[in-house]
Amino acid sequence: MAAQLLVSKSTISRELKRNRTKTGCNNARAAHENSQVQKERFSVNRKFSPPMERFIIDKLSKEQWSPEQIAGYCKQNDIPMVSHERIYQFIYQDKDEGGQLYKHLRIASKKYRKRYGNGNNKRSVIKDRVSIDQRPDCINNKERVGDWEIDTIIGKGGKGAIVTIAERATAFVLVARLNGKNAMDLAKAVVRLMAPFKELVLSITSDNGTEFAMHKYIAEKLEAEFYFAHPYSSWERGLNEYTNRLIRQYIPKKTDFNDVNDNQIRDITMKLNSRPRKKLDFNSPGSIFLNSFNSEVALAS
Repeated sequence: MAAQLLVSKSTISRELKRNRTKTGCNNARAAHENSQVQKERFSVNRKFSPPMERFIIDKLSKEQWSPEQIAGYCKQNDIPMVSHERIYQFIYQDKDEGGQLYKHLRIASKKYRKRYGNGNNKRSVIKDRVSIDQRPDCINNKERVGDWEIDTIIGKGGKGAIVTIAERATAFVLVARLNGKNAMDLAKAVVRLMAPFKELVLSITSDNGTEFAMHKYIAEKLEAEFYFAHPYSSWERGLNEYTNRLIRQYIPKKTDFNDVNDNQIRDITMKLNSRPRKKLDFNSPGSIFLNSFNSEVALAS
């Protein structure tokens, strides 16, 4: 069939698989009817239109949504849109013509950098640490809302810092600018950030940076458990590492944090919490978390 139709065997195979009946059989009449329905369903949506172009440019340049998030959100909300592959084609066509849309795409992942250390590393001075090995399975498996990962982003020349806190199940984030990496200053900022959501602060997991030396203060104020990941094991806090990379899209490395104000931080936080996420069926972290938070508050009251 492929030879007579001048197409690849894979094309024939996909077409047969796509139009099988629910029982898995290949019935010619049923397959033809199904094929016609699919053509009618997708013929309009797959035609790149000016409204689609405006929507893509708006979400890409203003909100920094990825092509997959744009396509997924539109599918979820019955908005006509081309595939994410076609959106990428549009972006790189724009680049070839001298456009700047490609600059709003995600940054590439950091390359792994081998680290060397010894038993005398200052990261080991934190007292009364509780290892991530003692963290219950309900946290590891993301079975509930209320378990957080915490980290810091350091400014140019090691001056200034930003604390980032990400909720594991919903990817909801809290961000605040610090004056430095002083442990007590960080602890107070964390408590201030998380206090309004205290009902859904059940645990926090950090790395072994000395900025988290006041972990017991944080745990006591928020009535939460505090765990430490293994040294040099960033994958144990994968969501937080990913969140930091997203923030770096707005605040690149070597940025002087004196040039970053609280309004910018709030704007970045709002953008991250309002963009659709694939892992959330293209709902936003903000909507999922706040619905959970409101439900928890209602149950408590």
